[in-house]
Amino acid sequence: MSRYKTLAAAALVAMMAAGVARAEGTDPVVAKVGDQEIRQSELDLAITSLDPQLQRMPEEQKRAAALSAVIDVKLLVKDAEKEGLQNDATFKQRVAFLTERELHNAFFKKHVVDAVTKEEVKARYDKEIAAIPAQEEVKARHILVKTEDEAKAIIKELDAGKSFVELAKAKSTDPNKDDGGDLGYFTKGRMVPEFETAAFALEKGTYTKTPVKSQFGFHVILVEDKRPQAPPPLEQVEPQVRQLIMRDKYLALLDTAKKATGVEISDPALKKAYDEAGKAREAQ
Repeated sequence: MSRYKTLAAAALVAMMAAGVARAEGTDPVVAKVGDQEIRQSELDLAITSLDPQLQRMPEEQKRAAALSAVIDVKLLVKDAEKEGLQNDATFKQRVAFLTERELHNAFFKKHVVDAVTKEEVKARYDKEIAAIPAQEEVKARHILVKTEDEAKAIIKELDAGKSFVELAKAKSTDPNKDDGGDLGYFTKGRMVPEFETAAFALEKGTYTKTPVKSQFGFHVILVEDKRPQAPPPLEQVEPQVRQLIMRDKYLALLDTAKKATGVEISDPALKKAYDEAGKAREAQ
């Protein structure tokens, strides 16, 4: 979910609010601005708040950018306080909003992100895999040529016992000719329609007896194997499965809170848009 960067900051904010700080020895001072110390914990928090482009920088450059941002803040914050900007109504409103948002994010991390168990992930994975319709996949090779006559001549050579792989290497115009025209395994929807229809109609170990025309030219296709498509292993799709579980947990928390608290939106147009957005989110 797109919340991860925010959640990292929320975790630190929550720790600070609860008075949980690093021990002196594990939270060293990394810089000073006048008499104000900047500790590693504050630098860590600043790193999580960097712009996404800066997050991709090498670690040392990222630390330097974060430190620069913290120093900039420290240099001007006292002047801002002297001017009483902390007492401005708009400023207070923004601080209240940011506080609520970070509390929301800390709650989200505790009850959604950190609440997902390995058992839940495995159970949801099994459920999702069971719901996927079985698909057949084929392993094929092909020889691509420009004209129908060339394709027919190749089929005659195959009928005479010539090697499909050697013919592909010698005569195919496809970039994969050096691999003997190997296309690996593929399911329906991966190839152009004419090619797909011909490939899936073949029995294992057979080749097309007539040229197959497509937008690329004329194909001679050999199917080497057919099998049910294996589902992706859990390790490969675990992040996506976790996101499904987190979505469900989050929506359940919101539903419970709405029922307990109630939500009223006075603007009819805004209410309609809000309701439609909620339905779309639940349908995902």
